[in-house]
Amino acid sequence: MDRVLDTRELGMAIRKRRRELGYTQAFLASYAGVSTSFLSELENGKDTIQVGKMIEVLSLLGMDICLSRRGE
Repeated sequence: MDRVLDTRELGMAIRKRRRELGYTQAFLASYAGVSTSFLSELENGKDTIQVGKMIEVLSLLGMDICLSRRGE
């Protein structure tokens, strides 16, 4: 399980997993119904109000976002 403290770390974790699965950004974006530019910005940790604020609120609450692969 990886501890995620900011949008940059979240983006890095997403990119790492996408690459582990052998997916291109174009394939994953198409599969997820988002644009490639959105996926690129997400992987690059672009801070958005929603995600950035969510992480800040969780931090203030003493909570962490943890990533885990389903079924493991």
